[in-house]
Amino acid sequence: METLIKHLLDNLILDFQGDLDLDTVREFLRNDKTKEAQSLISKLQKDQGTSEMMITLADCLKEYIRSGINEDVVYEQLQLYTES
Repeated sequence: METLIKHLLDNLILDFQGDLDLDTVREFLRNDKTKEAQSLISKLQKDQGTSEMMITLADCLKEYIRSGINEDVVYEQLQLYTES
């Protein structure tokens, strides 16, 4: 069982439900005047959308499945994406 569970966890695919386009992100961050929010919007504009962010975020969050994915982890990963 341990080998099977390890295999399943190692091959788990993390995905996001629903569509998240640049306009939706702008709406979510409309009242957020922080440097982080503005940097993320700039990065998404440069990337011409949210597709790359969503793929990168899902891939990076995969390593946290065993220890847990929470708001702090997602925030940290968004920061790393913005700075890349």
